[in-house]
Amino acid sequence: MHTSSMLKKEFLKKWIKGLQICYSSNKKMDLVERKNKIKLSADIAMASAKKPATCWSNALIFNAKENKQDKVLVSKILEPESQLQKSRDRIMSVNKRVECKKILKRSCNCGKRMKKKDLATLVVAKRLVKKRTKVLKKLVPGGGSIMNELSLIKEALDYILCLKVQVDVMRSVVTAAENTYIYRT
Repeated sequence: MHTSSMLKKEFLKKWIKGLQICYSSNKKMDLVERKNKIKLSADIAMASAKKPATCWSNALIFNAKENKQDKVLVSKILEPESQLQKSRDRIMSVNKRVECKKILKRSCNCGKRMKKKDLATLVVAKRLVKKRTKVLKKLVPGGGSIMNELSLIKEALDYILCLKVQVDVMRSVVTAAENTYIYRT
């Protein structure tokens, strides 16, 4: 499991590698093409930096591999992962699931009877959850493949945290570039 600073370092390393690959070709790019390459390299860098891999990270990588133009970039950014790291990640994810189940059991009000008014409120709440779940499935990459709401919420939270890391790193890069530019002039 990555801490925020480790994730930032890994993302920055892979993102810079992706940008170098994109701009190493002699092909002239217009503004829209450049923007798309920056976004693609940032998405792939974040998805590959995220360990253990999640549904959204796997979906981003899979979608990028499907596009013939992006296949080369994706394969160059992705680095082979050691078998030891994979086994550690699996063990940590199993421990996390056990903890989540314990918390869920403690918070469940099992055995209590519900009143009619509470049942009506529950029906309305279930409809609202279904509507919001549909929207969330569209926003999170790979969200359509996630079956239950709890997994979808976990993926969405993880995706949001990774997007925040991505924005923080990009801001610091822009700030450093601005400071370098000001210092040179």
